[in-house]
Amino acid sequence: MRYVFEKLQMKKMKNHLSGLNQRSAKFMFRGISIPWFMKRSYRNITTTAPMTQAIDYTSWSKEDLIAKISELEQKTAPTTSPTCTAPKPEIRQKSKKQKQFDWSRHNFRFIALRFAYLGWNYNGLAYQFEPTPLPTVEETILKTLSKIKLIPEPIDQVDFSRCGRTDKGVSAMNQVVSIKLRSNLSPEEQQDSTNDDKEIDYLTIINANLPSDIKVHSICLHPPPDFDARFSCKNRHYRYLFKASNLDIEAMNKAAGYYQGQHDFRNFCKLDGSKQITNFERFIYSSKIIHLENDLFCFDLIGTAFLWHQVRCMVAILFLVGQHLEKPEIVTDLMDITKYPTKPQYEMANDIPLVLYDCEFPPMDWKQFDNEYKFNRIMNGFKGMCYDLNIRTKMSSIMEDLVFKDQPKATAPAINTVPLGDGVGRSFAKYTPLENRERTDSYEIINARWMAKKEGKRNTTKEVQIDE
Repeated sequence: MRYVFEKLQMKKMKNHLSGLNQRSAKFMFRGISIPWFMKRSYRNITTTAPMTQAIDYTSWSKEDLIAKISELEQKTAPTTSPTCTAPKPEIRQKSKKQKQFDWSRHNFRFIALRFAYLGWNYNGLAYQFEPTPLPTVEETILKTLSKIKLIPEPIDQVDFSRCGRTDKGVSAMNQVVSIKLRSNLSPEEQQDSTNDDKEIDYLTIINANLPSDIKVHSICLHPPPDFDARFSCKNRHYRYLFKASNLDIEAMNKAAGYYQGQHDFRNFCKLDGSKQITNFERFIYSSKIIHLENDLFCFDLIGTAFLWHQVRCMVAILFLVGQHLEKPEIVTDLMDITKYPTKPQYEMANDIPLVLYDCEFPPMDWKQFDNEYKFNRIMNGFKGMCYDLNIRTKMSSIMEDLVFKDQPKATAPAINTVPLGDGVGRSFAKYTPLENRERTDSYEIINARWMAKKEGKRNTTKEVQIDE
């Protein structure tokens, strides 16, 4: 009430000071004119607020009145800048309690998914339980399946299995996983293929929630008995794309032919002590160089299984042969562990051009999109991504033509450059043949070192527990 009273006082005194020279009915006292309506208003206010002591402003000088007005203005001034809008009061919305999904009310069915992905945005295929710089493909897929309530957590409840593990940057066109997904049908209904139309539209729902560079393109609702995406795979088909440049394709193809058959590939892989591998023999069905278009070629490779980074190491040796830095027979020499009991040090080929092209399984009833409208709607994002990549490629080509317009044609790497599939390669002043290079440790030493390190950590953990 006091605040209202002071506010009215301030306003009326302002009106009084501004109207000193106006003609109106006034009471004159000590040279200050006071309008009659101010006296009446003041009298009304004092009667409505009997608890507030009245102040007689009629005896105040002009200077005192101005000082009082300034004092009242400071008291009633807003705390924030007049140019700033007052903050809106926070409206608290009642958070809706998410309803717990009752998995016990739903059936599951075991299926197989075939999908493609571009690997350069991912930290490899396999799900990792430790943090990674980039998400993995499986992590992205499993999170999507969990989000749309097709699988529960944790993932060890869904009988998950993959066909071929790809590393960071590597793509795939026909990767396969087997998994249990939530089903609309009872176990009995699932056995009858005539009920497939009543099943959840897995392809549409999953693809609608996946990023554009991962697409599930086929599904098998009735896999063979005891099907496992890893162990049921008959062979894995890889391709590595590269430009011919100044490479001797004929020599490379001759060297590639030596890979066929059963061989020891310990000198064509990266050893990992955590896997404790002691058998490095693998069977290669087919190994050759294929011409795709213009100056684009690929190393085409089909085998039962592959070691870690095996394909990229095989390609690196082929590039050395293509540059005439090594003879095609270097392939057979590296497979002879009496000549090369351990691996000579060399840099493996780049990851981006490598793709898991296909995986062969026993006959299976793979189904794709049967609705053109749904397919086009789901694939719009993928089409947009492809369009963007094509435009970027064309733009890069235009820039390349402009930059090198008046320069010597750089159609191939310099002769003292080893190509690695990255378009740049590694330059050298004098090439060191593989037979004269330093060697890596044997797999026995690497495995033993890893086990000793693991045992040391285990003993340290035990000591800490005892101290505690």
